[in-house]
Amino acid sequence: MKLLCLSNGHGEDAIALRILQELQQHPHPPELAVFPLVGEGQAFAQLENARIIGPVQRMPSGGFIYMDGREFLRDVKGGLLQLTIAQFKAIRAWVRSQQQSGNQDGVILACGDIVPLLFAWLGGAPYAFVGTAKSEYYLRDENGPLARKSRVFGWWGCPRSVYLPWERWLMTRSRCRAVFARDALTAETLQKLGIPAYNLGNPMMDGLEPENPAGFYGPDAELRERSRSLVITLLPGSRAPEAYANWLLIIEAVAGILSLFAERKLLFFGAISPELNLEALRPSLEFFGWRQEGETRTQRREGSILRPPLSSGQEMQKESPNLLLPLTFVQRNATMILTQQSFNDCLYEADLAIAMAGTATEQFVGLGKPAIAIPGNGPQFTPAFAEAQSRLLGPSLILVKHPAEVAGAVQSLLRDPDRLQLIAENGLRRMGEPGAAARIAECLIQRFGGECTNSKLPGID
Repeated sequence: MKLLCLSNGHGEDAIALRILQELQQHPHPPELAVFPLVGEGQAFAQLENARIIGPVQRMPSGGFIYMDGREFLRDVKGGLLQLTIAQFKAIRAWVRSQQQSGNQDGVILACGDIVPLLFAWLGGAPYAFVGTAKSEYYLRDENGPLARKSRVFGWWGCPRSVYLPWERWLMTRSRCRAVFARDALTAETLQKLGIPAYNLGNPMMDGLEPENPAGFYGPDAELRERSRSLVITLLPGSRAPEAYANWLLIIEAVAGILSLFAERKLLFFGAISPELNLEALRPSLEFFGWRQEGETRTQRREGSILRPPLSSGQEMQKESPNLLLPLTFVQRNATMILTQQSFNDCLYEADLAIAMAGTATEQFVGLGKPAIAIPGNGPQFTPAFAEAQSRLLGPSLILVKHPAEVAGAVQSLLRDPDRLQLIAENGLRRMGEPGAAARIAECLIQRFGGECTNSKLPGID
């Protein structure tokens, strides 16, 4: 089998990469080719023997044109239409080359939204679709339809599915062999509409195991739990300059937490993308009264984030000039650590998060933990994006209007153990269990060579 993977965005590239890596582990792996339709697809450099088949280009919007019409116009001026035409031609050429060489086993995997799905259909080969962008939770939950602010939905009533009729049409074509929905609710809805949909989990939750698991059990576990710090992870997003603006709002919210929890030890983890510069975050911290306390790598406070591998620090900085070893700041009863390394630890060791991110927020919630979101100015994390994300994640995401409201939201959460239990169950239900990429890879092998036989896979008529 020869497989071409289409994806359209940084997050979609990461999900596709996980699936392709699992495919390469199969006893009879397919021959892979990739085509990132948005951005340059740097994630795929981790794949061996998988070439990019056509032109790639970073657009001014960074892929967020659906958030703002002005971003779309900037992309058009930057060559979006010419790039799209060239990409379509490259996909058709790849399919023709498979057919002309006598290979009838060329297939396409589309990962993202309607753009790669449409290109997969237009390509003319059998295809499968990993739907990363849409979930029925945007419209309804297990109890029924949600209240909607959209006038369009108000006129039409509750749609049959979050996927629009033309999207569902593409999924019901005979060449569409499988649709991998991001959650059970979406898969069930699509199956009722005659679409070969599978609920195999969300690859976003793969590979999140902590790098340095903390030891929580022992004879003094209860005592340590009562005396430990309240741990809050800060997720400002990964795209500059938006992430720097988000950071200002988050640090303002942190100031309110310091005032309200003046008698409790606090530990903040700033999970900062390697694409950002830690030094750019320092002025806002100093403005709000934080002072730096030495180098983190020499300290042994609490949490595995404070124990990075010392021998590899110089190597990491050579590979990424922006990457700095963790920085520690202190103020009164609180410690703040900014790290670009231990993302998984930041998620696992935290009690809750203040989040202005996309994928990272969903992953945090998927671990069964609450996140508090403050709408920003975009272009990604706008009020509209935050409201949609709150639908997607349900009670696990607490949406506030202003940074000053965050401290009260934290206090309310900590006083309500029943609510925290509901949030834990909700996160797992909406984001799924780890191992989705391996399950999807196995199903792809079997769907394009026969029916899925894994007992965990739902039967498709």
